[in-house]
Amino acid sequence: MLSFAAAASSSYALTPAGAPSSAAVRATRTSELRAIAELMRPAAPDAAKKPSLSDRLPDCPPTLWDASDIDVAEWQQKYREEDLDANAFDGKDTGVVVATAEANAAGIAHFTENAEKYRAMMQKHGTVWFRNFDLMKTPEGFRAMWEAIGLETCLDPIHTSGLRKFLSKSDAVYEEVNKQSLSKHYIGLHNESSEKKSATYGAFVCFMPATVSGGEFLIADGEKILRDIPTDVLTKLYDEKVRISVANLDLDVLDAVPGDFKGQAMDFAKAKIGEKVAPKFDMDLEMVWGTDGKDMRLQAIEPTQSPINRHPKTGRPVWFCNMHNHARFLRDRRFCGVPEVGMTDVFFGDLGTIPGELCNAVNEACEKNIVKVPMKAGDVLLIDNYRVLHGRDIFEGDRLHAVSWFTDEPEEQRKVQKPGDLLNTFINKFVVGD
Repeated sequence: MLSFAAAASSSYALTPAGAPSSAAVRATRTSELRAIAELMRPAAPDAAKKPSLSDRLPDCPPTLWDASDIDVAEWQQKYREEDLDANAFDGKDTGVVVATAEANAAGIAHFTENAEKYRAMMQKHGTVWFRNFDLMKTPEGFRAMWEAIGLETCLDPIHTSGLRKFLSKSDAVYEEVNKQSLSKHYIGLHNESSEKKSATYGAFVCFMPATVSGGEFLIADGEKILRDIPTDVLTKLYDEKVRISVANLDLDVLDAVPGDFKGQAMDFAKAKIGEKVAPKFDMDLEMVWGTDGKDMRLQAIEPTQSPINRHPKTGRPVWFCNMHNHARFLRDRRFCGVPEVGMTDVFFGDLGTIPGELCNAVNEACEKNIVKVPMKAGDVLLIDNYRVLHGRDIFEGDRLHAVSWFTDEPEEQRKVQKPGDLLNTFINKFVVGD
């Protein structure tokens, strides 16, 4: 899941006298991007008539865990013997659909007629890349496409935290990480999930690729990553389990509190932050002091979870862990301009430090299996969020990508009362920036 690190950025940078305010610069850039997207708007009158989804979005479904008694070595050998395809986009039978003139002329009808076929493709390959379609160049057309296929939208797994804002709330379309301040921030592979909630599927759309270079979408098959992590490393991680820290609060000011009052002050801060802040993430976070050796650092840490999970439909185990993106050891070796409060980390289940050599082994297996997807305006990438991990490369220029999330819970089980988005609105207006 995308961390606070990728959402909070240089909102508090000092502005030289006489220069436009950061808010004005953000407003200008946002209006420019939206104007560009508007120019790309195709004629799709039927797509524009859809009723708003703003008040009808169900909550993200709970994470489906089935991680007990997995024989790591046996499954690795099985996957090697299967000789998994090197790339879902290579060969004759692939997960790529290129628009024809007839498909573009048919518009929404094309996706309605081929809905079963495209859902089957995603089941087989874990992903489907739709290329050169005109319909999906606007949020309305994008929504019309995934509704025609039969996908049921839901909220982001951490919607209430406010870390991802809506690009089109009425169409359930969230904006991806397009901010200039994070353009050089490499977003590693992750599933859009927490220990508590996971979207079943995702659909990523390009309204405008990076105007200069880069910004490619990254995906990797969780079966292949599991296959390629050294057996001893994978076994240790599976046996020890992991815990993910999603935020840091450095409260060095409390270090100056004298005597026994220091402990009392730390206990008070931990209790209040846990009571008031952690629930907004809806992740069952535990507030823990000094886990990474910084005594006055309070970290918000998820419950223990397995780095391997069985796919809820196929029963096949996959690498289902955000270590490639969240491990501090790995991110410290990439450019990262986010504030300390947004830094994430991954620990063993007992909160012990995961050695660098284990992180490097996971990193090597992840990067070996990354497929770069250079999306163009109107391209859409469907992913099975339990099987396929995703990320984003660095970029130069302006970029406008977006995403919608989906559930396959039976309608009667969905929580129709969505979480309040007061914090979401506040963070996006005053911290993340419009």
